[in-house]
Amino acid sequence: MRDSSRKSSEQEKAPGYGIQIGYRTLSIRVEEKDLPSKAKQSTDPADAIASIDVHLISTEEVYTRYSCHPTVGLEEAAVQRRSKDGKNVISPPPTQHWKKILNYIFGGFNFLMWIAFVVTTLSYKPLGGATPAPVNLGVAVLLMLVIIISATFYAFVDWNASRIMKSIKSLIAHEAAVIRDGKQQLIPATDIVVGDIVVLSTGDRIPADLRIVAASSDLRFDRSLLTGESDMVPGSLDATSDNALETRNLALTSTFVTQGTCNGIVFATGDRTIMGRLVKMSGETKFKLTTIQKEIWFFTKVISSVAFSMFGISLLLFGVWLRTTYVGFETISIAIMNSIGCLTAFVPQGLPLCVALSLTIIARRMSKRHVLVKNLATIETLGCMSVLCSDKTGTLTAGKMAVESIAFLDSHLLISEIDAKISEALEPKSFAGLNALHHTARLCNGAKFDSATANLPIQERNVKGDPTDTALLRFSEALSIPALDINTPELLSSWRKLFEIPFNSKNKWMLSVVQETRTTEGDITERNSTAWILVKGAPDMLVKSCSTVMRSDGAIVPFDEASRQHMSDLQSNWSSEGQRVLALCRKPLDALKPNLSPNEMEELMYSEICNLTLVGLVGIRDPPRPDVPSSVVVIRRAGVRVFMVTGDFKLTAVAIARQVGIITQHSVDTIDDVKAAASEKHLTDKALSAIKPSEDDPIRALVLTGEDVSTLTPFDWHIVVGQYTEIVFARTTPDQKMKIVEEIKIRGDNTVAVTAGSDVAKEAAALILLNNDFASIPVAIEMGRLVFDNLKKVTLYLMPVGSYTEFMAVVSNVVFGMQIPLSSYLQVCFSITNDVVMSISLMYEKAEADLMMRKPRNARTDRLTDWKLFFQIYLFLGLMAWPCAMSMWFVYMNQQGLGFSDVFFAYNKWNTTPYHGYSSDQLAHFVNVGQCIYYVTMVFMQYGNLLAIRNRRVSLLQSNPLWGPRKNIAVPIGMVATALIAVTNLYGPGLQHVFLTSPIPGMFWGPPFAFGLGILCVDEIRKLIVRTYPKASA
Repeated sequence: MRDSSRKSSEQEKAPGYGIQIGYRTLSIRVEEKDLPSKAKQSTDPADAIASIDVHLISTEEVYTRYSCHPTVGLEEAAVQRRSKDGKNVISPPPTQHWKKILNYIFGGFNFLMWIAFVVTTLSYKPLGGATPAPVNLGVAVLLMLVIIISATFYAFVDWNASRIMKSIKSLIAHEAAVIRDGKQQLIPATDIVVGDIVVLSTGDRIPADLRIVAASSDLRFDRSLLTGESDMVPGSLDATSDNALETRNLALTSTFVTQGTCNGIVFATGDRTIMGRLVKMSGETKFKLTTIQKEIWFFTKVISSVAFSMFGISLLLFGVWLRTTYVGFETISIAIMNSIGCLTAFVPQGLPLCVALSLTIIARRMSKRHVLVKNLATIETLGCMSVLCSDKTGTLTAGKMAVESIAFLDSHLLISEIDAKISEALEPKSFAGLNALHHTARLCNGAKFDSATANLPIQERNVKGDPTDTALLRFSEALSIPALDINTPELLSSWRKLFEIPFNSKNKWMLSVVQETRTTEGDITERNSTAWILVKGAPDMLVKSCSTVMRSDGAIVPFDEASRQHMSDLQSNWSSEGQRVLALCRKPLDALKPNLSPNEMEELMYSEICNLTLVGLVGIRDPPRPDVPSSVVVIRRAGVRVFMVTGDFKLTAVAIARQVGIITQHSVDTIDDVKAAASEKHLTDKALSAIKPSEDDPIRALVLTGEDVSTLTPFDWHIVVGQYTEIVFARTTPDQKMKIVEEIKIRGDNTVAVTAGSDVAKEAAALILLNNDFASIPVAIEMGRLVFDNLKKVTLYLMPVGSYTEFMAVVSNVVFGMQIPLSSYLQVCFSITNDVVMSISLMYEKAEADLMMRKPRNARTDRLTDWKLFFQIYLFLGLMAWPCAMSMWFVYMNQQGLGFSDVFFAYNKWNTTPYHGYSSDQLAHFVNVGQCIYYVTMVFMQYGNLLAIRNRRVSLLQSNPLWGPRKNIAVPIGMVATALIAVTNLYGPGLQHVFLTSPIPGMFWGPPFAFGLGILCVDEIRKLIVRTYPKASA
């Protein structure tokens, strides 16, 4: 009884707060009655999902259950009360810290260090005998310190990266439009409470779990994040399944509206949403390696395999050959310690540290340019970009659309001229058509002003809606002409909307059915007047449905062929100037049947899209961003093709593409040229990854519409991707945009799509331009290339001396019977201190001058380590480095009266004292000093190596580290630091006692600098050859 009285009162009164109070009072009782039974339900997330029943009840019951009103929403008091339940935030899955800790301790190259630590400890005891050498224990302690420091660094970098990611995500503001206190408001999505009515449109991210209570017929959702399926899911008002995960009348958190509009009532927020419960059930997120992580993991596997193999071979040679053939040459403890060099020599301990450090450094640099990277490891991927597919509105253009021109059949006006033209006219009624145009533009509009900014000037108010609707909304709101009875507040109060079909990418038009009302003693009733169908959209879609056209004085005349040609020419002219052109149409609807269902009403409206009156055309200007043309030049110079993918009219898209430099050719091919070229099928013998224009091919431009895209065959796509450098895709739908990107990717291009930044785009993108600054894209490409470039330099720096030269010391001992010229302590120390300190300075290197003029790296074929790199390491830099260090060892031994033949192939003869008149203690001292000379030679020789590999092509004279554009103070600081480490190792009393280091003669401090200079000079010659013959060395 109370329910029926409530419904009757709702029909008698205008929607208002009186009804809201009634709803609230009744629903509180209902909620209190239901709560106890629900509180006793299982806490298992799966049971909680299975118990959801909000999709099975009627819309009226939903409003009742959640104490909200269809037009008023929630009152502020209710919001405050419900906000105590917590923020609308999904807690991250619990971190499995034990897995992370194990990865820190044993991950990367640390597992090799553990092997080295274990065998070194064994070589001290029990293999060290009765008097184990203290140096073995010292090396074991040092290796443990290496493990601890590395694990600590990995943990710190991981913590710092997660901190950066949290700060980045806090900058990505997700807002939601809700109805509260009878007004539509934009609020942070985290402030949503249960019972809020959320207003959603195309591109919006769904901020909480919603029960749909109003929806357009074309409503579609992207639930791929939840279900893994990429197909769009239609939305509906009624349940289609008992399962909450499968029914179509629920909109679930973290999914997206890909098409249409809807209103929904929030029934769950935060951890209580279905997504929140699934996160709790899963406990972890999936992990996928990025390209740089794959490269490092591949390199780690190769190096680790080689290191472990060499370590095993070294011990095997001792066991089966040296121990039996040269008895007394080495004990098993000494053999193990010398073989440890195979593990430490091949491990570029600085590489994992540099990877983590470089990504963090580059991310900070990019954030200063308002480029936010959601995953640090994806930064390098941007350097591989070979095709950039960019949307037009808001990306290439400013996204600040404004109506610039309007046109009737017999005249067209600039907006700035309207007032002047009317005041000059003898009779203002000669512009009576403006009334119909204003009526259509304002009432057939999907945008709404944010009530919170209602007191601001029209141009400064926040608007919820797409840019086109926003432009029309601002234009119609600001248009006020008393002489023509054009008054927006009066218009809105005297007309009401009966039905609406929102704009979608398939129809390319929006339709509203409106009817005039009158007010009598506070009650709003329908005036006995005709309802009107108002339609706005693409002229090429609507003009064919028009049979009459309006003149500027409001007169309606037949839309004959001459009139059609005139309006078509006007549209073409405006589009060629870069204006987006809309047609505004209307039609009286005399016989509107009452009580039609939404589906029936929609079918009726589709049947009524005929015999329309073309009220006029509207030209909307969205100027290109001022930074776009120069950015496009830089991007194209970097070998990246820039394609425009837009839903705009073909001529408008081409005009904007010319303005920003995407199209530079006078002649632009069409689908006919593609079909003609494809008929020859001359690209069929090429691999898919090789289908792209060559440097010698002429630049060709192409424009295709969405209709053209749907007709393209695989051979046609070969032509499109393989022969054209400049392409505009116009009048495309979202699914066609995805198809375009996929077809380009299939043919070997690393494609990055950029859009203006809807919630869908922000969630899917690995990179976000905070202020939609297109100039940030070249920065992102450069930074991505810089990461890979610097890591390649680190590898080049670490391997020739830090690995190759150390390994040759072990080979000389195991194979050629020498005393090992570099002790295991100095090997470990050099790898983890000297090399790491110097390699870190490379992470602060700026981009080389030609970095953005190189072709994009092919992620499939261009590896971090390839045969060119190994050639430079082992047959160029390394082949200069180890003979220099070894020669210093022989020079010192020669000064002690021990010639080459006395040292080489000595084996166990060295231990038969007196050897050449020297006691074992003297010989041991000679070895200790010789090892320190070898070590010092490596340290200072690395100076030349570092300066050589800082630039791959440019001479040091144009890029020194002390001043100029390539200034890097970290380089001299690293040099000083590594020199201090060397001096400490040689002169530290404790180190001398434990690790048997020793001061070296003064003459041996100078030659290493000369060796370094020699390496630098030879590499300068290499660079000169590379610059002279760039293609031969590419």
